[in-house]
Amino acid sequence: MSRMITSSSNSLIKHVRLLHKKKIRWESKNFFVEGLRSVKESIISHAEIEYFLYSDSLFETKGGKDLFSLIDKNYENVYNITDKLLKEISDTQNPQGIIAVVRFNKNSLNEALKERNNFLILLDRVQDPGNMGTIIRTADALGANGILITSGCVDPYNPKTIRATMGSIFHIPLIHYDNVDEVLLDLKKRNIEVISTGLESSRPCYEIDFTKDFVLVIGNEASGISERVQELSDTIVKIPMQGRAESLNAAIASGIVMYEASRQRQNFLTNSKN
Repeated sequence: MSRMITSSSNSLIKHVRLLHKKKIRWESKNFFVEGLRSVKESIISHAEIEYFLYSDSLFETKGGKDLFSLIDKNYENVYNITDKLLKEISDTQNPQGIIAVVRFNKNSLNEALKERNNFLILLDRVQDPGNMGTIIRTADALGANGILITSGCVDPYNPKTIRATMGSIFHIPLIHYDNVDEVLLDLKKRNIEVISTGLESSRPCYEIDFTKDFVLVIGNEASGISERVQELSDTIVKIPMQGRAESLNAAIASGIVMYEASRQRQNFLTNSKN
């Protein structure tokens, strides 16, 4: 049975408003998701949901009644708020009437690693929330088993990033490192090849063997991978382009290379079974 909140000074309302700030997200280990698709994905993925806030506009959205029925049957911390309050705390111009506050935990590299066939993504100072979210979503779709996020990257729990993941934030481990040297040296000790993307390379991505354990490094939108990452890379690859554009958006570029890796790995597994 849901309870009603009408005041903007209510502690739960104030908490969501504060979750727009990275410092508060990391202090509380909370972030929020909004909209039918993302909230439903948090439930299906068995995320640790602290509470739900919904407004009556939820019932005017296709699928809203079914989602509320699912929430109402399985959760106790469900609160009805006004449309005005929901718009005040939402990060979207046209909210769908539902917000879930979710707890996150820091994952370790060991939790993400498999015994073999590791396919990892490392982000080196990726700063655009949309790019970060799209990379997470693409990595999830193409079979990566972990994303390593280093110092200088945008917070993956930023509301804009969360929205861009379209629910994939709940499917793939995110591992945080302050020092890019630390994680790359650790991976190399584990015989995981470091493959970075860079315009200066002469090796096209389709010539690289992605069937072994590897980590794909995606660099900063403006400056690419750092000099230190270049030094620690085993291979630097490029995407051959036939048109006149000099470069690609970081998320698009990463998607093309990830697709090539996924294609090779699927073919390798198919052939090894025959």
